[in-house]
Amino acid sequence: MIDIFELERYCNGLLDAGGFEDYCPNGLQLDAGRREIRRLVTGVTASQAVIAAAEQAGADLLLVHHGYFWRGEPAPLTGVKGRRVRHLIRAGIGLMAYHLPLDAHPELGNNRTLGDLLGIRQGRALAQGLVWQGEVEDELPAALARRMTRLLGRAPLLIAAGDRPIRRIGWCTGAAQGAIVEAAAAGLDAFVSGEISESTTHLARELGIHYFAAGHHATERFGVQALGQHLAEKFALDHLFIDDDNPV
Repeated sequence: MIDIFELERYCNGLLDAGGFEDYCPNGLQLDAGRREIRRLVTGVTASQAVIAAAEQAGADLLLVHHGYFWRGEPAPLTGVKGRRVRHLIRAGIGLMAYHLPLDAHPELGNNRTLGDLLGIRQGRALAQGLVWQGEVEDELPAALARRMTRLLGRAPLLIAAGDRPIRRIGWCTGAAQGAIVEAAAAGLDAFVSGEISESTTHLARELGIHYFAAGHHATERFGVQALGQHLAEKFALDHLFIDDDNPV
């Protein structure tokens, strides 16, 4: 058991939440009035389905990667966002979210955990912890795509730059398709992100770099689980990860 504000302070320090200029507030986004946290539920996004499942599981706190109050979105708590917030308050479930700080963390972050899952060796940050690079052993693009399908549970979209094998690979989870330019400039053979844009195909072909769009949700399931498990072990919490599947 831990006080919710003590838990927030710990997470803010662990993830260096104040060191990022982000698109949303990091930390506690909703205090539903419950101070003592015993049961922690984690998820990728604070969707209605995840909130309902968290209530069913008896959660005191919902910890996610994608929370609320994004830059540029309407501020009023109406419509979908209003319903979600009302549900959390009625259920007495607090909401905590970490976006870029959870992508970048060197041990628990989305990039680290995805790289470990894919068996990438010598994984390290290429720049500011948001784009990572590492090595695989002369893996052909089609073979890596098959391995991603098995490990992530969905087939990536592959834009192959010929048949040359992959040795040096870069990756950044989520909507990081624009970082393909940075990956190519670093001399990498391939780049993996979650999403793809129309322009990404042309960039991959013209830069001569293999590109894998492996799914925004699929690539960002692992950091929040690692963080939840870390908190559960440190503070003797019950922890449950809820996966609200998303094909994007």
